[in-house]
Amino acid sequence: QVQLAESGGGSVQAGGSLRLSCAASGLTISRNCLSWFRQVPGKEREGVAVLNRPGSTTYADSVKGRFTISRDNGKNTLYLQMDTLKPEDTAMYYCAADMGACDIRPLLSGAYDYWGQGTQVTVSS
Repeated sequence: QVQLAESGGGSVQAGGSLRLSCAASGLTISRNCLSWFRQVPGKEREGVAVLNRPGSTTYADSVKGRFTISRDNGKNTLYLQMDTLKPEDTAMYYCAADMGACDIRPLLSGAYDYWGQGTQVTVSS
């Protein structure tokens, strides 16, 4: 049974940093496509960052240069380092797994098979 458990969310002032973690069980993260998404009420879920099996990354334009996705294979955990946070980064953040290789459009939520429960990030101005 695949489970993804996010942690690390919280409240921070604009310009601050947070690091989100996603502990995976039931799958090996280095063998699958792992991503971070975010969602605010009333809006569609938005792809933020993707890490494919060889270790290449894809980022949404809105977070390029500020967010970094990474993984620790030994801990089977995915991370999202978020720096220079802005109020518009406020959202519920989810990690997601697409079994095997990444879809040709990996920032689309429909490509993913498994989701965590989410962790809230709130950035105040």
